[in-house]
Amino acid sequence: MIGILIIAHAPLATALKEFAAHVYGEVPEGISALDVMAHEDTKLTLEKATITAHQLNSENGILVLTDIMGATPANVASRLAHQPEFTGQVRVIAGVNLPMLMRAIAYRSEDLDSVTNKAMHGGQQGIIPIGHLGVQVENISSVEKVVSKE
Repeated sequence: MIGILIIAHAPLATALKEFAAHVYGEVPEGISALDVMAHEDTKLTLEKATITAHQLNSENGILVLTDIMGATPANVASRLAHQPEFTGQVRVIAGVNLPMLMRAIAYRSEDLDSVTNKAMHGGQQGIIPIGHLGVQVENISSVEKVVSKE
């Protein structure tokens, strides 16, 4: 089974893990969270991520879900994936959301690349405009006009 490691700005990683506990009644085995504290040294965060990845002990690989591309959690996740002991065994997706996490959990018995693709697809499908259909979201002034009429 694929291990899932959530690395995100505090307290998002823990909140996402707790969401999984809410849905499943407990945190499914093989899922860990690493909250990155403000101003935490990147080397320390990478050390924590490495220890956590080893604790997941997934011979089928690890999917790392992180929040914002280019921020410390994503940079740490990328470095983790490129460490020699994890070569080819870690995939990283930035932009984590709840549908992405749910899809990763649901399909984690499949191979690592398949789980990665399904998680990305689930995350994308989870982004849906609600209400104001027919109004272009890019045009904020139009949305404000519709909202003010309600």
